[in-house]
Amino acid sequence: MNPRLSWTLLLAAMLIPARAAAGDPAKPPSTFDLPAVDAYLESQVKEANRVGLSAAIVKDGQVVLAKGYGRRSLTDPQPVDANTRFAIGSVSKQFTCAAVLLLAEDGRLSVQDTVAKYYPDLTRAGEITLLDLMNHTSGYPDYYPLDFVERRMQRPMPPDDLLRQYAGGRLDFEPGAKWSYSNTGYILLGRVVEKVSGQPLGTFLQQRIFGPLGMTHTVYEPAHPAPGAAQGFTTFALSPPTPVAPEGKGWLEGAGGIYSTPTDLAKWDLALMGGRVLKPGSYALMTTPRILPDGRNTEYGCGVSVRIQQGRQVVAHNGAVAGFNAFNAMIPSTRSALILTCNLDGGLGSLPAQLLPLLLHEPTQVPDVQGPAAVETVKSVFAGFQDSKVNRSDLTEEFSHFLTEAKLTGAAGRLKTYGPPTGAELLVRRERGGLEVTTTRLTFTNGTLRVLMYRQPDGRIEQFFVDPE
Repeated sequence: MNPRLSWTLLLAAMLIPARAAAGDPAKPPSTFDLPAVDAYLESQVKEANRVGLSAAIVKDGQVVLAKGYGRRSLTDPQPVDANTRFAIGSVSKQFTCAAVLLLAEDGRLSVQDTVAKYYPDLTRAGEITLLDLMNHTSGYPDYYPLDFVERRMQRPMPPDDLLRQYAGGRLDFEPGAKWSYSNTGYILLGRVVEKVSGQPLGTFLQQRIFGPLGMTHTVYEPAHPAPGAAQGFTTFALSPPTPVAPEGKGWLEGAGGIYSTPTDLAKWDLALMGGRVLKPGSYALMTTPRILPDGRNTEYGCGVSVRIQQGRQVVAHNGAVAGFNAFNAMIPSTRSALILTCNLDGGLGSLPAQLLPLLLHEPTQVPDVQGPAAVETVKSVFAGFQDSKVNRSDLTEEFSHFLTEAKLTGAAGRLKTYGPPTGAELLVRRERGGLEVTTTRLTFTNGTLRVLMYRQPDGRIEQFFVDPE
């Protein structure tokens, strides 16, 4: 139930080529190469001592990968396959919110209803709305803030007793004033769905979401051990994985009680992004971050984190319950998604940070250029600048006019002192105005220079600027 989403890693991950020397750890692919992604996931089960892993990737509206890796349990030889169930923890929250929004569409409740309508005895019940619960702005303390199952959570706890204990005392802050992740609010939301619908939450989800979407391997609060499910494992301070018991009954519920598969979650993602679950207004509310009274953006909507990464909206959530780790991220603008599940505490590690940017990376629009590669051209032209000699037929008419003999002579005097480069590295290759634009680093014994070069598709140079590093 750990709320920490690895957005810093997602934004900062520096991806490097997949090929590595024999014996070296496998490197994540730098572009969306499906066989390379598949091979990398296979390697990660072994290298990171993960027990089992399951993944689904949706690209441009199509499921392009749905596969399991590793084993369901260290004591079970059965491999993980696309139908192996994993606990998805707090990824469940988006389903609980969808249930509330479906009931709102039915006219049976409003997200502006106060808690008092359903639980009048809870703290400040007349001031806290269902939307506050969905947005984590209620102020109710979180009953599950740590990353291990405390002794109290090993025993069953009726959800209403849990609510009286954790939503019946002092608030962490004034309702609506701040954002703080609270599983308590989602236990309450699940109970509201049950009160309004007259059904157990699992029955409602099955009838309104799982069944209609064909999510045949998704279940709510299954018995343990769950049929067809992986066994959860944990580690401590680099120890080998050891089996871990799940939380006691009543502690997960609407906050994290679903078991599913990446394949089923891909069906959910496509349906949600495609408008087949919620009406447009409900979907917009779900994916709109809450703005606090002081103007801060919480970057959290209803059961999902909502952020901009590489210029695109990413709707995501992770999940962590005893022995399991999950991640689900959607890119609505391209109808793409990445779903990962693992049966080891924290077992996904940096995989979301490494793989999600591959789906966000735009296909290159850089034109093909005739003649030598950019680095070779830069080295050749730079040598010509040092000798005050250029082949003007290699330049466009306008750049040739710009590059007067006086400028070329002055450049030669300044650049000749560097001598021949000892290294050359292409840093950036992009498109602008139909041209190839490259930045190349030239390394010398006495310094480093950068060359910004523009080339026409026919190979003629439109610009060649040399600057200090």
